[in-house]
Amino acid sequence: MDITLLASLAVAVVLLLSVGGFFLVRTRRSVTPGKEETKPGIAEGPRTAAPEEEREEGGGTALAPPAQAPPPVRETIVPEEAEPAAPELETPLPSAGRMVRLRARLARSQSSFGQGLLNLLSSDSLDEDTWEEIEDTLITADIGVTSATQIVDGLRTRVKVLGTRGHDEVRALLREELLAQIGADTDRSLRTEPHGERPAVIMVVGVNGTGKTTTSGKLARVLVGDGRTVVLGAADTFRAAASEQLETWGSRVGAPVVRREEGADPASVAFDAVARGIEEGADTVIIDTAGRLHTKTGLMDELGKVKRVVEKKSQVDEVLLVLDATTGQNGLRQARVFAEVVNVTGIALTKMDGTAKGGIIVQVQRELGVPVKLVGLGEGPDDLAPFDPEVFVDAILP
Repeated sequence: MDITLLASLAVAVVLLLSVGGFFLVRTRRSVTPGKEETKPGIAEGPRTAAPEEEREEGGGTALAPPAQAPPPVRETIVPEEAEPAAPELETPLPSAGRMVRLRARLARSQSSFGQGLLNLLSSDSLDEDTWEEIEDTLITADIGVTSATQIVDGLRTRVKVLGTRGHDEVRALLREELLAQIGADTDRSLRTEPHGERPAVIMVVGVNGTGKTTTSGKLARVLVGDGRTVVLGAADTFRAAASEQLETWGSRVGAPVVRREEGADPASVAFDAVARGIEEGADTVIIDTAGRLHTKTGLMDELGKVKRVVEKKSQVDEVLLVLDATTGQNGLRQARVFAEVVNVTGIALTKMDGTAKGGIIVQVQRELGVPVKLVGLGEGPDDLAPFDPEVFVDAILP
């Protein structure tokens, strides 16, 4: 009985192990080799490539597009040294009509002077006090005591004889008196014509701060605008920025600049500039000299040396003294000293657009017997103009 029970249990265990092994082997065979099992409860659909925008901006992993062959590499030839482009040359305005175009600027700065005179002359009572006030107004404008007295005496006589008080009539009388003092018939032409194979030579002199180098550059523009060929000489070798400043002016209009290192002999630079002008057949050579203080005798003597050295190569046709119109009597003292050293032939008055003291024109001409030939009426490159007395007087008399 016991033996029969044990045999039955043994047979049951064998059958149970056989069935379990069969199901275990079948389950393993259902999983494909090389594939990961899918987690239960998660269904995955077919995977598609993300759009290009999503591949660029999205944070997930995107399928890369099919690989393409890289474009062929082309050899690029880079020049060893690229030459800088030449500066574009400017075309300056001709000198004719320049002062007419700048008339409005002159009128703005001088209108108070002219209007004051007209108001006094047009008053109902021209008594002694009024005439003294007219004379004071003229003196304040730097016309000078002698010229102011002459103008007042002439006006008193004509007003008394004619008995006029009208604004237009008074303006006409004042205009005539001012033109007589300025010198409407004076020759104010610049000698810029060459002499055969030799160019005309213009020396520009003046103290520091009057705008001498700027005037030299602007004068070159005036001449180029009139069809002249110009060579500039940077003979101001004591001021570090003078040569660079002049070279900038010359490059704008195609005028070559002769210069040397700082501290070089100014006379030799001026001589070389004239030689360059002769060699290139230039019409005019403009020499910018150092801005010397008129109280330094040694420096003034050196300026005379520059002129003598230049004259060994060519005659000096013009010596332009640059004066600041705002300096008044001080400018007149400068003019006297320069005239004694280098025989000044003309005056260039700068800063005429910022002062009501244009009467310095009358006084400096009376004291030196030298005409004002150029006036600076602004800071622009074309604001230097040949002086025209009639345009000047019409601008200051509203």
